[in-house]
Amino acid sequence: MMLRYLGSTKNLLGCVGGLAGVVLYLTGVVGWSWPFVVVALYLAGALLAPGEKVRLVPDTSAELRSSLETLVRRVSSQASRMPASTVDTVGRIAEVLRDLLSQPARLAADPDLRHAVERLVRTDLPLSLETYLNLPWWFAARRAGAGSELVTQLDLLEAEAHRVAERFYASDVDRQADHTRYLRDRDG
Repeated sequence: MMLRYLGSTKNLLGCVGGLAGVVLYLTGVVGWSWPFVVVALYLAGALLAPGEKVRLVPDTSAELRSSLETLVRRVSSQASRMPASTVDTVGRIAEVLRDLLSQPARLAADPDLRHAVERLVRTDLPLSLETYLNLPWWFAARRAGAGSELVTQLDLLEAEAHRVAERFYASDVDRQADHTRYLRDRDG
């Protein structure tokens, strides 16, 4: 608790206020009462500083990245049992998800996007792969529909990952389009 306060905005602004009190003493603005001035300015800074933001939902981005990497590793080790190109599709899905998870603060700012990424990593992708891989190998090899179902599911999940990425980067795309319009208007 104490360590958390030391790095808080309240303490930092209080320290700036206290430092201003020391500077006032060193420049001769305040005399013998400088300790009181330092304490008063520290308290003023600490009291006026905004409180820390409450985070009720923990940041799980590192945990999700770890789960995703474990999943990709396990799928790669089972590549011989899977239909052609499915391992590549899983890799492409993972690449999109890794990119989104590499920006945890931005992802945390949009709970709907965060939920969509979490659902893809923890539920949809593992469920599709586990269901197929839990079939006996001889059954999956004889039944062509089992492999095509997995291919279809992975294609749908890849499309969903791209839709989530589109939503994630929508503001960047809009900013780029605005800048293009600005440049065209400036020249013409």
